[in-house]
Amino acid sequence: MTALYSASWIIPVCSPPIKDGAIAVDHEHIKAVGPLHILTEQFPSAQIQNFPDSAILPGLVNAHSHLELTAMRGYLDTEEPDFIAWLKKLTMARQTRMTSDDLYVSAAWGACEAIRAGVTCVGDAATAGFESMNAVRDVGLRGVVFQESFGPDARLAHENLATLTEQVLRLRKLENSRVHAGVSPHAPYTVSAPQLELIADFAKREQLPVMMHAAESHAEDLLLREGRGPFADGLAARGIKWTAKCASTISYLEEVHILETKPLLAHCINIDNQDIQLIAASGARVAHCPKSNARLGHGRAPLLELLQ
Repeated sequence: MTALYSASWIIPVCSPPIKDGAIAVDHEHIKAVGPLHILTEQFPSAQIQNFPDSAILPGLVNAHSHLELTAMRGYLDTEEPDFIAWLKKLTMARQTRMTSDDLYVSAAWGACEAIRAGVTCVGDAATAGFESMNAVRDVGLRGVVFQESFGPDARLAHENLATLTEQVLRLRKLENSRVHAGVSPHAPYTVSAPQLELIADFAKREQLPVMMHAAESHAEDLLLREGRGPFADGLAARGIKWTAKCASTISYLEEVHILETKPLLAHCINIDNQDIQLIAASGARVAHCPKSNARLGHGRAPLLELLQ
């Protein structure tokens, strides 16, 4: 049976807002959108549910989330001396304090909060991809769960790809019409160049969407451009020598073929006009993360330039 949902404003996004509008829905399918007085004539027997002083619009999209980290909110809110210390704190807490059940509950909690905020679709990057994908499915969100991959040691690139392949095969068994699997080589400073090339080839071959953190911090910029800084020091302490030096993070991602996958790039703060042209030419997308960028003191992405 058809139902009409009316409100002071209907915002279709792809067309102008409709004052005193309504949406006709039949068995979870939208049949029509328009002024209420027209739809009541078109569907005279429809039940009307009115939402006064409200606006109805399509569900919002959170293009970059980490639902599995929801339960760490208070723990990660304390001040750390720098980004590297914050990352270490996050990583150690996830590895030593959270079980698989904890990660599922945390992801489900984040998914429920997303729905309460009007978000119906997420691009979720997850170390515990299986738990996050089950949470997204169970709560009823749409989106892509990007299985994260780490590995700065080039000698382990093939081994790490084998692990990622197994994880993705497991996720694909959970796919449905709403939720799909993707891959996320975490960041340029946590994944070696050979591993990035292998993941790019894997993603293209398997037609997997790709998400990656890119050009997020000054420390990353120092590593990619000059081969020095906190990330370089951290790698050296693990016996890993960084040899690549590039004009920018984005040009590096072009060299290792990641841009060929048309990835979703999270943050993109430290980019210039040439980087923006590379992003546009490749068909890559950018997830702007203003709250995270402000919280960690990284600056802001050149949003206006990206939009142009």
